[in-house]
Amino acid sequence: MNAIDPGDILGQMFDFSDYGALLALVSNSIIAAAVLGIVGGLVGVFVMQRDMAFAVHGISELSFAGAAAALLFGVNVVVGSVFGALIAALVIGVLGAKARDRNSIVGVLMPFGLGLGILFLALYPGRSANKFSLLTGQIVSVDDPQLGWLIGMSLVVLIGMLLIWRPLSFDSLDADVAAARGVPTRFLSFAFMLLLGLIVAVSVQIIGALLVLALLVTPAAAAMRVSASPLLVPVLSVLFGLVSAVGGILLAIGGSLPISPYITTISFAIYVVCRVIAWRRTRRRTTLPALAVGV
Repeated sequence: MNAIDPGDILGQMFDFSDYGALLALVSNSIIAAAVLGIVGGLVGVFVMQRDMAFAVHGISELSFAGAAAALLFGVNVVVGSVFGALIAALVIGVLGAKARDRNSIVGVLMPFGLGLGILFLALYPGRSANKFSLLTGQIVSVDDPQLGWLIGMSLVVLIGMLLIWRPLSFDSLDADVAAARGVPTRFLSFAFMLLLGLIVAVSVQIIGALLVLALLVTPAAAAMRVSASPLLVPVLSVLFGLVSAVGGILLAIGGSLPISPYITTISFAIYVVCRVIAWRRTRRRTTLPALAVGV
């Protein structure tokens, strides 16, 4: 067995010899990632507030199954991904009003969607690279029509989020009080699930089905570690998502690996830094009173 040369591994990960030419080829992908980082950061705030990180993973599995089916039957992969994500969002939204019901439904949908997607990929006679990219993401030359699809769906999600932002925030913080005040909590939950399904479908095209949480959960989770402000948390979440998505693509351009390891690593590093900041703040708050008592 031949030993793996660490230099070869680094060469696959980072090789910026033709960076300028490669950067021009993936300009549309960078724009798509930037849009995804912004919208995903906003949606992620409510994903965390409503404890729906598990639901994101379940929707991504059905989105993957829809994309794999589209690949097999020669249909637009984006359309298949959106179709699968919306079916999952509808099922979870209708049947999973309570957190316990939602988690059990997601637990049923995840293996079903993953198994169905693997079946479609096994039947697909085309290149293996197309199969692999649905799971882990891949830098591709996104043409103008595809970019239009991605931006269009992201704008729908963004506009929808802005329209329901205030009542959704109220419902996310205290659903019982919101319902007592006449807030249409059932409608808001259903509408948010549909918007979440759309942004998950978009995310699958960039980072892959298995690692979609890196853009829809981790940035918001990191932002909530360093702030509790209803204004600053969304701003930080968007910033972290944007840095993760665009930064991951800019690094991945110089290598021959899928894009997802770069995006997830940046996203995780941001989360770790925010955890450390939160820990130091907590430690300082507990240390200062103790010193004051000692004095």
